Amino acid sequence: MNRSVWLVAVLLLSVSGIFATETKFIQSAFLDDRVVYSIPVSSNRVTTISFPGPISAIDAAGVTVDSKIPGSFQLAHTKSTSFFSVRALAPGASANLNVRWNKRTYVFELREDAVPILALNLQEMRLAQPSSSPEVTPLKLLALLDKAKAFPLLKQQHPETVSDVDFTTYDGKGLVSDFNDYAIRIDEAFRFNAEDTIVFRVTLTNRTDQVLQYQPNSFMLRAGNRLYPQSISDASGTVPPKGESVVYFAVTGTPDGGRNELSLKNSFTVLVTRRPSPVMAAESSDGKEATP
Repeated sequence: MNRSVWLVAVLLLSVSGIFATETKFIQSAFLDDRVVYSIPVSSNRVTTISFPGPISAIDAAGVTVDSKIPGSFQLAHTKSTSFFSVRALAPGASANLNVRWNKRTYVFELREDAVPILALNLQEMRLAQPSSSPEVTPLKLLALLDKAKAFPLLKQQHPETVSDVDFTTYDGKGLVSDFNDYAIRIDEAFRFNAEDTIVFRVTLTNRTDQVLQYQPNSFMLRAGNRLYPQSISDASGTVPPKGESVVYFAVTGTPDGGRNELSLKNSFTVLVTRRPSPVMAAESSDGKEATP
């Protein structure tokens, strides 16, 4: 092989190896004040977390700005900047750090790890852009929910009525949105192309010993960096302790009245607004500290 060609080949392999190594240390994520970001941090590397704009405030437990002052992690941040850096000060250390940005609080769980994230770049979630979309009446949406519930029977006995419906099932391995003490699993999805509507059959799992309460009309779908509020739902608003509840909800078009053209191959996340449990509400009204 020509020496110059050989050198170019070696250089290309070396560069590709560098990029492959960097990708696991440099990550991006969308801002969501309903999730906890778990960040591995090491003692001999610096982890930098960047926001889309200036940070308003940082509150932390077990974190110091001076390595000479005891703490589990060392924090470096300059006021009015959009980023901060952290470094672990003790093996096996863990601590939480809350960041106030754009009138919302974002929670980070720091943990000492030999394989850290060196840079986390946070992006603001954008709503879907407008486009033309068909009008779907409430009665039509109710009919779509009923058609999704009866889909197996219609597919078998009246296939012409569901000929334009795309369907996917996850065979017990649905897409799971995990929120620690409860989870939302997508079991089935039905896309009605003419109405630009997707109906989801989801299972809510309550992992606590209390009744889980949520707002039945608050389901929201995340696809990539876009959010789509529900157009209709069939939900009770409660999940029994250590129990499950099946819910149907639909997403139609975009928030701006356009077509979403969402594919069932997307990796969806389902969100819902949770209400305080009766026990927590009662204790709060008595002036006592609410039980988590």
